[in-house]
Amino acid sequence: MTNVKNIISTSVAVIATGAMFACVAPFASADSAQTSAVVSSRSFPKASSVKKNLFAESTSTSVDENSKWGGIETLDVPQTESQAEKEAAAAAAAQKAADEAAAAQSAAAAASRSEQRASIPQVDLGKMTGTGAELASFSLKFQGYPYVAGGNTPAGWDCSGFVQYVFSQFGISLPRTSGAQATVGTPVASLADAKPGDILANGTHAAIYIGNGQVMNAMNPVQGTAVSDVSVFGGAGYSIRRVM
Repeated sequence: MTNVKNIISTSVAVIATGAMFACVAPFASADSAQTSAVVSSRSFPKASSVKKNLFAESTSTSVDENSKWGGIETLDVPQTESQAEKEAAAAAAAQKAADEAAAAQSAAAAASRSEQRASIPQVDLGKMTGTGAELASFSLKFQGYPYVAGGNTPAGWDCSGFVQYVFSQFGISLPRTSGAQATVGTPVASLADAKPGDILANGTHAAIYIGNGQVMNAMNPVQGTAVSDVSVFGGAGYSIRRVM
């Protein structure tokens, strides 16, 4: 009896075990099938050929120089400049204009001086009578000549340089400064006694008397050499000297 029970128990166990494996196998099979499907699927098509040169597409190509591009090859594209470049160009242009203006002004001044020198009267000392009136008349020929501090020629002179130059054309040598010219020759008592050709001078100015209370003198850089009345001395005292 005991053996029969053992045989039955053993049989039941075998059957139960077989049933369990029968249930597990389909799940395993399903999982395997699902896994196989995932592994074998593709997200991109298979390449039909293998590229041997991976950099071929980045290589530049040559273009026929006669190719037509609808006129774009002839476009005149303006070149832009930085602000600093624009300012530098403007400064260079302004400097060039200033240089050209200065050169033109210098050329004009040189031409004017040349004309003035060309118009200087030629004095024939052999025909001079030596009168003060003739000297005064001669001095009037230099009206408009330039004033240059320290000068004593028609190219430019100051007050005493002008007086010195005019008298030198009559063979008379005078000191260079107005203060020294105020001491030459013989004194004249007053303007009422002055004659054309006399020198009016003090420590700051010198002039040639031409009559009627007027003098011929080199005045300043603006007015140049011109006729004025004796008020040019500004009310200061002056000496009247006669050397002819």
